[in-house]
Amino acid sequence: MKFSEKWLREWVNPSLSAHELSEQLSMAGLEVDGVEPVAGDFKGVLVGEVVECGQHPNADKLRVTKINVGGDELLDIVCGAPNCRQGIKVAVAVVGAVLPGDFKIKKAKLRGEPSFGMLCSFSELGISDDHDGIIELPADAPIGTDIRDYLGLDDNAIEVDLTPNRADCLGIRGIAREVGVLNNLDVCEPEVAAVNATIEDKLSITLSADDACPRYLGRVVKGVNVKAASPLWLVEKLRRCGIRSIDPIVDVTNFVLLELGQPMHAFNLASIEGNINVRMANEGETLTLLDETEAKLQSNTLVIADDNKALAMAGIFGGLHSGVTTETQDILLESAFFSRDAIMGRARQYGLHTDASHRYERGVDPQLQRKAMERATALVLEICGGEAGPVVETVAEDKLPKQATVTLRRERLSRVLGISIDDAKVTEMLNRLGLDVTQTEAGWEAVAPSYRFDISIEEDLIEEIARVYGYNNIPNVAPKATLAMLPSQEAKLPLNTMKSLLLSRGYNEAITYSFVDPKIQNALFPDVKGMVLPHPISSDMSVMRVSLWPGLLGATAYNQKRQQQRVRMFETGLRFIPQQDAPNGVLQQQVIGGVVAGRRNEEHWDLGDSPVDFFDAKADVEALLALTGRTGEFQFVTGQHSALHPGMTAKILLNDEEVGYIGAIHPQFTKLLGVNGRVFVFELVVDAITDRKLPSAVPVSRFPSNRRDIAITVKDEVRVGNVLSYIENIGVNQLVALNLFDEYKGKGIEPGYKSLALSLHLQDPDKTLEEAEIQQAVDTVVKGLESEFGAALRE
Repeated sequence: MKFSEKWLREWVNPSLSAHELSEQLSMAGLEVDGVEPVAGDFKGVLVGEVVECGQHPNADKLRVTKINVGGDELLDIVCGAPNCRQGIKVAVAVVGAVLPGDFKIKKAKLRGEPSFGMLCSFSELGISDDHDGIIELPADAPIGTDIRDYLGLDDNAIEVDLTPNRADCLGIRGIAREVGVLNNLDVCEPEVAAVNATIEDKLSITLSADDACPRYLGRVVKGVNVKAASPLWLVEKLRRCGIRSIDPIVDVTNFVLLELGQPMHAFNLASIEGNINVRMANEGETLTLLDETEAKLQSNTLVIADDNKALAMAGIFGGLHSGVTTETQDILLESAFFSRDAIMGRARQYGLHTDASHRYERGVDPQLQRKAMERATALVLEICGGEAGPVVETVAEDKLPKQATVTLRRERLSRVLGISIDDAKVTEMLNRLGLDVTQTEAGWEAVAPSYRFDISIEEDLIEEIARVYGYNNIPNVAPKATLAMLPSQEAKLPLNTMKSLLLSRGYNEAITYSFVDPKIQNALFPDVKGMVLPHPISSDMSVMRVSLWPGLLGATAYNQKRQQQRVRMFETGLRFIPQQDAPNGVLQQQVIGGVVAGRRNEEHWDLGDSPVDFFDAKADVEALLALTGRTGEFQFVTGQHSALHPGMTAKILLNDEEVGYIGAIHPQFTKLLGVNGRVFVFELVVDAITDRKLPSAVPVSRFPSNRRDIAITVKDEVRVGNVLSYIENIGVNQLVALNLFDEYKGKGIEPGYKSLALSLHLQDPDKTLEEAEIQQAVDTVVKGLESEFGAALRE
């Protein structure tokens, strides 16, 4: 919305500069995009009269004139404008004047004839781009008056970027209302008197689509002179609002549009056959628009029609054949209310955007149409003459928008704004905004005015009060908040701690898809049927994973194919196991899994080139389990798994409950997975390993520890883990450390047996152990092993 500052000040004139006014509007939510002067910077240009105008003796396109600017003598000025003629009033830049661009007027000779000034066009004064001829002023323009004062050029064009909800400000009337409210000033609205009908001519109006057009007013005006010139004040006001003058009828409708915000249209009465019918377009019906393009109308488009044809697209664009021309003598003025839903999007549907559609899409005051009609009629009669018939109005009252009644609570207002505003001040602001306010015990009850479609709930009223009160006037108060320590269980092992451990051991974290290739998953887990996706990304990503292994193994193959000879990756995420008694029929478990392949160490001159084995992966898993402080409660037992090598598979138990698996991928899947070499994987249920045992402080012994080594022979099938667990639990209180440092088979050992070398570290916190006590502890261990495992002390 672009408007003239002077025009606005005719309605309401606050004691603010243009800059201050712009700031105030922007802070109130009507963002000002620009403020520009309506004319260039010039001085010394006066109103003059062409007393004589003759042909230049030495140039065909020049004229020699004598200009009266109110002085004792007439000025000789050479002019080349085609519209220069005797008797007209013009803008004269006298000698000494300075025009835009710091162009100074001096005495000159043009083709031998003296010239003491210049007759100016609009473009030369920086008023508009019109340079077709010199300015022709009204005949009553006072000679000698400064043109800047006469035209009121000390003015600014202010452009406001309105949000879609503020359609009420798409007119001087709405902007003035806002300025009046913000400055606590009354608005001097021009009085619009009813124009009495002097003729009986009228057309009947039928609303065939009263949902889309619940109110339509029409008025016949006969005997108008369309060739009359629009007065300078009207042309200037339109120009300063960014609208070009066309003819007096169009200029009047545009003026009402800018002043009141009500779009209007004028039809050539001679082109109307019968009466007016506001209806929906017939599918495929055509209409030639004012810009001479033909629109093929769709059935969702509202049209103004007569008895035989469509005349215009309602609220969007007029028709060419029903438009006012220079030959028009009788017109029909239209002033209507069209529903926002009926107009919204229709202009864009036809590649159009007009001032009228811009307003109707956002909402026009449904009570404004008669006032706009009277205003336009009076201006048409004043400028073009003619006689007006009666106003014909057809209205469907039940289809008009209802004014919303909104309750505002005092407590809610104070809580949202953070300040307390005096009740009388709130009532005054709401009244000035046009609301009908009733004060209640809890606050206020307000009826929104017809032009405010955006006020419907309590928060809308709070926003209005905040705008009018001034956002800058609301004090900045830092919010107060109390901080509380978040609950944290030290006994709960964070998942990030596990991730950090694996990263420190050379792993990289991987993130793979939760949906995997059914061929691979079914091969690795034939006994578990994954959930099939109804709309998968692709056929090889069509089932939900039941383990992290398919994704990690796919990533391993990808890396190996790109010359990565050492792969260590882990992932945390959910696995989805179908289970009838689980919520939604699926058990979602968070697990942590890993994959190890390739070399044990990075390539280095001082390190070997040996490949990883089962115990490398087992060491990493044991490091993870050690974070719980419950190492003795976990067991690695021989297990069977469909995806793992039978001889290299261990089931991980916690208090005899399965919590995971570790092992080597079965060689039969190597080709299917695309991996090279021996690949080891592990997977643990996160919830089962997050409960950790908190350490307790004990005194550090000041007495020396004693080491005793023993070598025992046991059968091959005896597991070392069972031997170590037994020794730890045998009841030797002085045992503080136990280690297997050698395993031997060969010469000196019977077939089917193996030799285990163990180191026992004994220490007492209260005294130095005697040799007899040490020997007794060792004997207890040896005897226990003999009875439990059939072990024999190796000589």
